[in-house]
Amino acid sequence: MADITKRFGWRHLRSAPTAHIRHHKRGRLAHDGPGLSFWYRSLSAALSEVPVNDRELAMAFHARTSDFQDVTVQATVTYRISDPAEAAARLDFSVDPDTGVWRGAPLEQIATLLTETAQQHTLDVLARTPLAGALVDGVASVRNRVAEGLAAEPRLPATGIDVVAVRVVAIRPEAEVERALRTPAREQIQQEADRATYERRAVAVERERTIAENELASQIELARREEQLVEQRGTNTRREAEESAAADGVRAEAEAARKVRLAHAEAAAAREVGAARAESQAAWLRVHAEVDTGTLHALAATRFAENLPRIDSVTLSPDVLTGLLTRLGRPAPEARA
Repeated sequence: MADITKRFGWRHLRSAPTAHIRHHKRGRLAHDGPGLSFWYRSLSAALSEVPVNDRELAMAFHARTSDFQDVTVQATVTYRISDPAEAAARLDFSVDPDTGVWRGAPLEQIATLLTETAQQHTLDVLARTPLAGALVDGVASVRNRVAEGLAAEPRLPATGIDVVAVRVVAIRPEAEVERALRTPAREQIQQEADRATYERRAVAVERERTIAENELASQIELARREEQLVEQRGTNTRREAEESAAADGVRAEAEAARKVRLAHAEAAAAREVGAARAESQAAWLRVHAEVDTGTLHALAATRFAENLPRIDSVTLSPDVLTGLLTRLGRPAPEARA
C-alpha cells in the first residue's frame, strides 16, 4: 500500500519499488511507473496501484479419482503481473486518494481465477486416474497439467498475468482410506519384522544349541579327566601304601634285629654280671669262713647298726658293757669311785 501524507489540501504519495502507480488527472495519465513519489490533489486524481512482485497463491481443493475416491490436492502457484496497464484496465486496482487503500479486491479476483483454472485441470486429470495411480504419480501429472493449462489460459495474458511456477505439495485421500491403504504395507513390514524376529530367534536357538553341545562336550571331557584323576589317585594311593608297607617292614626288621642284638648284649652282660657276682660271693664266703666267730658277730652288729635308724646316744649298764667287751676280747674298764 502506498504511503500518503496530507499537506495544506495537497496529498503526497510515495510508493514501493514493487508497486506500479498509475495517476490520471482529469482523464489524462499524469504519472505511470513503479516506485513513484509525487504531489497531487485528491479531488482531481484517479490512482491505481498494481503490485508487480512475485506473489505466492496457496490453494487446496477436493477432487475425485476414477474409482470414486475423494482426495485433497494442495498446490501453490507463483505469479506476477507483467503488464500493469492491462491489469489496471481489466481489474479494479484503484486506491482511495486520501488513504491509499484499494477500493476493490483485485488480488482476490486473480486468486479466484487462478484457483478455478488450476482446479479445473486437476479435476480433469484425476477423474481419469485411479486412486493408487494418483497417489504414486499424481503429483507430477497434476503439476504438469496445471502448468500447461495456466499457460494456455487466454484470460491470464489478457489480464497481464504471468504464471512463474506451479508446485503440487500433496495429494492425500481421506483418513479412513489412507489408513486402509497403509494396512498392506504395514502388514508386509510387520511380516518382514516377524520374519527377522523368527530368524533371529532361530539363530539364537542354534547358538544356544551349539553352546549346550560345547558345554556337554566340556562336561564329558571333564568327567573323563576326573576318571583319569581318580584312577591316578588310586594308583598313587596303592603305591604309597605299598611303599609305606615296605618301609614299615624294613623298620620292623631293623627294630627286631636291634632288639635281638640288645637281648644278646643284655644276656651276655647278665652272664658276666652273674659270674662276677658269683665270684664275689664265693670270695666273700671264703673270707667269712676264715674269720673267727667274734669278728662275724661284730660285722653282723655293724651291718645291723647300719640299717638301724640314727641313734644319738646309748646308755649301757656296766654289766652289759663288761660282757660285751669280754666277748670282744678287751679288758673291762675300772669302776669309778
